[in-house]
Amino acid sequence: MKRSSLFTILLSLLFISLSFMPVFANSAINVQFDANTQTGLEALDIVFLLLFLSLIPSLILLMSSFTRIIIVFSFLRNAMGLQQTPPNQVLLGLSLFLSLFIMAPVIDTINETAYTPYREQIITQEEAFAKAQVPVKEFMLRQVDNASLQLFLDIAKVELVVNDTQSQQVELAELDLEILVPAFVTSELKRAFLIGFLLFIPFLAIDLIVASTLMSMGMVMLPPGMIALPFKVMLFVLADGWGLLMGSLVRGFS
Repeated sequence: MKRSSLFTILLSLLFISLSFMPVFANSAINVQFDANTQTGLEALDIVFLLLFLSLIPSLILLMSSFTRIIIVFSFLRNAMGLQQTPPNQVLLGLSLFLSLFIMAPVIDTINETAYTPYREQIITQEEAFAKAQVPVKEFMLRQVDNASLQLFLDIAKVELVVNDTQSQQVELAELDLEILVPAFVTSELKRAFLIGFLLFIPFLAIDLIVASTLMSMGMVMLPPGMIALPFKVMLFVLADGWGLLMGSLVRGFS
């Protein structure tokens, strides 16, 4: 699969975030220079533009695989009893690059169908934003569960009963992102917490075994967590935990 350059990836991610704002697409901001003013933008337009740019990282994270990955890594660190190892910067960086790896097909599609035609002035800005939404919606619809989607459909009072029939694919593809995004995030939280629960089980078993052994030996003053920690690390390393966990996370989005 062809990989985009970093510049193209960043621009494609920008289109992902901009596709969340159809209102912004309908009223494009044009910067014009004249002799009297430095820019044609009004002060209020600049405030809205800066506010929107500050929200771009959050929009990108909420519409990608980042949420599930970073929560699972946090569960793993807590299950092993490690407070600051690996550091937050390492976990965030690893989650970001895994998300870029998982979202590469979506980014390539946005680049080919939306950004490149818009850059070559083949399509308008509104058309580019509309085309950029399609692969993002398809990605989220593959991951969202029916219960979460139905919940937000009911809250939004949209009359659509979610099922697995193919006749609904067109209707679901037309859903607004303000319904699809929270349903997708809710589904990601559910899956991340389920994976976290499964991660806790083997490490909890080690804690119970170590605590029972220490109590039977009368060493009640010795902290069980300190004794269990090297056994947890050894188990995780011998089982190739990082490889299994990352492979499962990536395959979970395929």
